[in-house]
Amino acid sequence: MNRFCSTLAVVLFLTIAVTAQGFKVKAGGSQTFNFEDKGGRNQVTFFSTTQLEDITGTANAITGTVSFETVNFANTLKGKIVVKVASMNTGIDLRNTHLKSANWLDEKKYPEITFEIKSVENVKQTADNKLVFKVRGNFSMHGVTKEVAADAEATYLDESEQTQKRGPGDLLGVRAKFSVKLSDFDVDNVVIGNKVAENIDVTVNMVGTNKM
Repeated sequence: MNRFCSTLAVVLFLTIAVTAQGFKVKAGGSQTFNFEDKGGRNQVTFFSTTQLEDITGTANAITGTVSFETVNFANTLKGKIVVKVASMNTGIDLRNTHLKSANWLDEKKYPEITFEIKSVENVKQTADNKLVFKVRGNFSMHGVTKEVAADAEATYLDESEQTQKRGPGDLLGVRAKFSVKLSDFDVDNVVIGNKVAENIDVTVNMVGTNKM
């Protein structure tokens, strides 16, 4: 009986160790981070190519929140990130106008692009305050919603004199990369006569605070 109990205890310990993947930081319990940054430092970058040139654009009107248990990030992460189409900029005014027009993203009808978290996979702790993982979620653009998977990294920074230069409270830095196929979202892949690639590479780089 004692041997059975010991074996059961080991199994339970290993189960918890595998499933409770999270940060080893000062904060405990559930934390919620807000990614609204009026300074515009949070940014989404999108990249494509045409027959004549590559196109790199950015968007910096980002809002949304994520929440999770610090010691069990893998099983508790949830949230939604919102990007304003109006903030998208390719560096050329005429191309920006075309990008936001009814023929492309149709900003007036669909003013936001969103990503809502569904699940987290393959979480690996690369430092006490850093996790790399794959996140799946519902990506909505141009009135269409599809599931996409992103390779992501999250870094938890306890509040300090250094972090206070960026914002109050603890900070969460998030980087993510994924791609979207324009035809999946009923978007024409022609900008000012030049065809862009069907697949658009998207990179997210943002920092949120748990104290607003």
